[in-house]
Amino acid sequence: MDLRTALVPLRYITLPGHGPEDVVADPRGRVLTGLSDGRILRIDGLDDPPAARVEHIAEIGGRPLGLELLPDGDLLVCDADGALLRVDPDGGTGNVRVLTESAAGERLRFCSNVVALPDGTVYFTVSSRVHPLRDWMGDLAEHTGTGRLLRLEPGAPEAEVVLDGLQFANGVARSADDRALIVAETGARRLTRFWLTGPRAGHAEPLVENLPGYPDNLWRGAPDGPVWVALAGPRVPPLDLLHRAAPVVRRAAARLAVRAPYRPSGTVGVLAVDDDGRVLHHLTRRRSGFRMVTGVCETGGRLILGSLHERGVAVCEAPEAKRRE
Repeated sequence: MDLRTALVPLRYITLPGHGPEDVVADPRGRVLTGLSDGRILRIDGLDDPPAARVEHIAEIGGRPLGLELLPDGDLLVCDADGALLRVDPDGGTGNVRVLTESAAGERLRFCSNVVALPDGTVYFTVSSRVHPLRDWMGDLAEHTGTGRLLRLEPGAPEAEVVLDGLQFANGVARSADDRALIVAETGARRLTRFWLTGPRAGHAEPLVENLPGYPDNLWRGAPDGPVWVALAGPRVPPLDLLHRAAPVVRRAAARLAVRAPYRPSGTVGVLAVDDDGRVLHHLTRRRSGFRMVTGVCETGGRLILGSLHERGVAVCEAPEAKRRE
């Protein structure tokens, strides 16, 4: 069954900076995102995008990637330069606290996405231990398999490694019952389930394989809602072939990839999946003016799209809203 439907754009909200890589929505329907220059912004008034208000709420000093809102209103931020941070969105631009900068005795590198459990335990991903964010294409070409899923216990100064060998570990989300996590492996085009409890606790298994694109950040707004998957680009068959080549060939390709100019595809998409790996929605658009969707969240019957490439966020129609109309 082909679940592809059109991704219907409504508005584009220009931001005072570049690269709103991840987007998350708070209970009041406001969207938070981070820019390449280190600023964290909050966008209000999405019901009327032309009149939306953009507020500068924090400055982390690094490059914010994945975000996670906590029940008390604080914001967890993955700093791509090597730290997991906690920000008070209402505490002024200087209220940023470092939670950890290391894991298993090693300084963090390329922190990507984060999720928090009800008991305060935090899980977050490191995309690569070889290539930094600026060379992300190099890791996809080399297929290093050095991504990690890390756990930070409440009050602990250092994270521990719970899952290693991931292909560009990226977005992470909780299952509805909190028995497992869902991790996006961008380089493998798959979602992986990591069990937290039960007889398979500590083990990982594929949840969805052969995705139609490269999964980036994940978002789950409510336990009974789907997991939204941002697809940073459509499948590139030559890259699949490269991944089967010898390591020396992949390393040579990576050296070329980090020097080549990158132009995102004009085809964009997002998926909605459930905890059993069923694809509920596949929204896509060819020749899109908004490129490289790296983040997606849902609020007020709208999908908000973030992008590592763009200078704003896109507001689109959510499929549930379309059915109601």
